[in-house]
Amino acid sequence: MSIESSTIERTNFEWPGLRSVYHGKVRDVYDLGERLAMVATDRISAFDYILPRAIPYKGQVLNQIASFFLENTKDIVPNWLEATPDPNVSIGVKATAFPVEMVIRGYLSGHAWRTYKSGERLLCGVQMPDGMKENDPFPQPIITPTTKAAHGHDMDISKEAILEQGIVTSEDWAILESYTRALFDRGSEMAKERGLILVDTKYEFGKKDDKIILIDEIHTPDSSRYFYADGYANRQAKGIAQTQLSKEFVREWLIANGFQGLDGQKIPHMDDDFVLQTSQRYIQLYELITGQSFMKADVDNMMVRIQSNVQNYLND
Repeated sequence: MSIESSTIERTNFEWPGLRSVYHGKVRDVYDLGERLAMVATDRISAFDYILPRAIPYKGQVLNQIASFFLENTKDIVPNWLEATPDPNVSIGVKATAFPVEMVIRGYLSGHAWRTYKSGERLLCGVQMPDGMKENDPFPQPIITPTTKAAHGHDMDISKEAILEQGIVTSEDWAILESYTRALFDRGSEMAKERGLILVDTKYEFGKKDDKIILIDEIHTPDSSRYFYADGYANRQAKGIAQTQLSKEFVREWLIANGFQGLDGQKIPHMDDDFVLQTSQRYIQLYELITGQSFMKADVDNMMVRIQSNVQNYLND
């Protein structure tokens, strides 16, 4: 079986009550009226571009990690999830999403480091201390929100601009910030138990019946960055790059091959070895962060499997 035949690149299901379908960078979201069905495809994106090849089992990994963490955080933050009737599908309540992503960073990595290295010390209105090295911990986690773009690039924005522009009310912002910090604390504790460090992540929230709830995925390798805890301090002391479990290695590979999503740049060819290596990294993170063995779903007739599983759930 070829790699392409064992992946889900795009879906077009017909389920009861279907109103519309939104094809995002990674997820296909089916509006079923009072519910949403989110299908985690095997597409992979970086620098806000969908890359040309899908990654085997990536969608299953993302969906199952997200449901694992939603289940393990619902005691501190209410969330949208109702059920996962298929390894690649989550179904839950529909909420009105806030047009911002709540990005929280415990360490100077990724975008924050690229900003810092350029000489800037202000990120989304937050002052970063002088004298830091890449991957050093911040004195306390910082929240660096972005606008949520339907198309194109998400943009950095400060808390002050969000409030001034009326994107979020001050009352709602206080709740979003409190939930973001509580989720990051829980995610960090769970990562530590598994020998990992939760470096940074993002959360999305919405309103349902005037109550703020957590929506979308959380603590997955698409939305988060992890380091191995073992050897972290030694690597920092020696100035050695940290071993990462995240999508950052894909971004680094793209940068090394001349692509950062800028005008005129061409996405490099992804050979089979790189695609399979990426798949294995996703599976490895699933097993590390959950402590469970990854059970590969049957990829023969995947569309029939998903159609049937969701149809049966909706008919119950």
